[in-house]
Amino acid sequence: MLDKLLSLDVQLLVYLNGLGSESYDSLWLFITKQTNWIPLFLILLYVIYKKIGGKQILYVLLFVALLIFITDQCTNLFKHGVQRLRPCNNPDVYSMIRVVKKTKSFSFFSGHAANSMAAAVFIYHLIKPYFKYTFLLFLWPLIFAYSRIYLGLHYPLDILSGYLFGMLTGWLVFRIYQFTKIKYFPL
Repeated sequence: MLDKLLSLDVQLLVYLNGLGSESYDSLWLFITKQTNWIPLFLILLYVIYKKIGGKQILYVLLFVALLIFITDQCTNLFKHGVQRLRPCNNPDVYSMIRVVKKTKSFSFFSGHAANSMAAAVFIYHLIKPYFKYTFLLFLWPLIFAYSRIYLGLHYPLDILSGYLFGMLTGWLVFRIYQFTKIKYFPL
């Protein structure tokens, strides 16, 4: 069963990665770099500041930092525990895909997917009472994580597992934020 799932994972990777072309490589390299998303983060920070006020913004930032710390460290634990080779480093897969970028670390699960989904879930719950189209925030982790498949750095299951972990972590940290905000920082 696991072998069949991993085989399907490789097949889906080969298909999705094969959709790319050299003319778009620089775009996806730009997308995958976390610092290039800073304008989005600044816009979200401004929106949060305008909706919840200056007294709460530092508290929110503390929880977002905690959230990223948790997802990042758990991702590293899983990567070193599972030790799944990245597609770009796997000799059985390397020849079947377009490798646009290489890195030495392990693949399972995607930190890009986990961190971006966790942050998106947290921010979604934080600002959804104020905006009708808050769900569009989830385009960010979808695009961000797809870049990892495009570049040959992750398998689809790495991305999906990262998403699931990120969703759970984002929701749990938001619930803790709500509880502590009400208890220690009532409006």
